[in-house]
Order: sequence, then C-alpha cells, then structure tokens
Amino acid sequence: MSWRRWHSREPYTAVQYAHDMDVTEANFESAVIERSRSVPVVVDFWAAWCGPCRMLGPVLEREVDRRSGAVELVKLDVDSNPAIADAFGIRGIPAVKAFRDGRVVAEFVGAQPAAAVSRFLDSLTPSPAAHLAGNGDEASLRRALELEPDRADAAIALARILLKRGETRDALEVLSKVHGSFAAEGLAARIRLESAPARELAGAFAELDAGNSEQALDALISAIKPARPDRDDIRRVVVGILDELGLDHPLATASRSRLASALY
Repeated sequence: MSWRRWHSREPYTAVQYAHDMDVTEANFESAVIERSRSVPVVVDFWAAWCGPCRMLGPVLEREVDRRSGAVELVKLDVDSNPAIADAFGIRGIPAVKAFRDGRVVAEFVGAQPAAAVSRFLDSLTPSPAAHLAGNGDEASLRRALELEPDRADAAIALARILLKRGETRDALEVLSKVHGSFAAEGLAARIRLESAPARELAGAFAELDAGNSEQALDALISAIKPARPDRDDIRRVVVGILDELGLDHPLATASRSRLASALY
C-alpha cells in the first residue's frame, strides 16, 4: 500500500501492520516502537516540500516491497510531527532510521541510490536475492538477478566471472541493467577502457587487481586530462573504486579531493 494513498483509507489502529504508511505522534509508539519488536520497521522522515524526499520515497518503497513483508516501511511528516522529529534528532531530511526491538539500529541521511538502499535493508533482513548473491557462484548470481535484475552486488560479481572468461559483451549487458551503483558504472567504464586501442591505463588496472588501490587511484586520477576523450570513463572508474572503499575510508577522502581538482 503506497503512502500516497494512505490518507484515503481508514485511520490506523494498533492491529494493522505499519507497512508503507504515514505515522504520527499519536501512533508512533504502537506503529514503530512496539511493531519493531516483531519485524524491523524503517521510518522515512520527510516533508512535502522536500525534493530529495520525493526522490528517495519510491526507491525505499520498491526495495521494501522486494522483501515481502520481512521489513516494513512507514513515513513521518516532520512538519506535522515536530516532537517526534526533535526526539530523534532530525536535523536534515530525508532521514531514514531503522528500528528493531524498540530502538534505532541503523540510519542514513539524504537521498541514496537504489544500491545503497538495498544494502541498508539487507543489513536488517537480507532478501532472497541477497542470500543468493552471497553464495557467489554463477548459478546463484544469475538466479539473484532473475529476482532483482538491477541488484548491484550480484551484477558486479557475475560480470567479473564473465570477464575472466573473456565474455566482455555479456558482462556489459549484465551491468547495463543496474542503476544507481557507482561501483557497477565504474566496472563497466573499466571494461570499455580496456577494450579501447589505448593501453596506457593497463598499469593502473594491474595495481587495482593486485589490491594496491592507492597506486591505482594515483595513476587513474593523473590520467584525467582536459582534452582526453575518455576522461569521463576514467572518472567513473575512480568513483567506482571510491564507492567500494566506502565514504569513511581515509584513502577515499583524500582521493575525492584530488579527483575534484583534476576535473575542475
């Protein structure tokens, strides 16, 4: 049930599931705190005037729906419910908090791509596709992508298997179905760069494959020149590496500054 249609329905009661609906200060305790003792509840703190909120909402709904009731989604309008927003320290929206056993167990702020939202929800309750992707074998990865065609982790793992067999076109096809994943875009960009006549990036990719991320990033960022026609694909590779390192990785922080200088 979409939160956009909730206002036309009967008022919430404690016996109803708090799935994908608006909650208020009046029913937050039952709809979120108490309900989370039975199933994880994700709360999307939003407001009607917030553009990023409208971008994130459909992504959250789709990813929660994929989990077939294993996790539930509710939405709280911060303008209409300021006491709850203040109680949970909401300073920017969209803000998403996951509750389990009556307490916050995970959270993020700001609009996120589908791949990041999927990882967030997987930390609460892995979907069937997440279990399959975790197996890592080709058959499991293909089945995971049948269930979730744009699942980034499965697509990236399968693409790497295909690349080892030299099936470049098939690897790119798998990656093309993934949206909102910097890591997937980066791998696709690398494949295109390695297929091009120019081979001067081979050393950077060899360093990356050897686990030497710092040396690889240095070489790739240094290769981004204003007149270079493939500079955007090099940028995608760098951003993909940074995405896999994670926001808080010291190397990622330093490399983002260098990348910005190279680009602008």
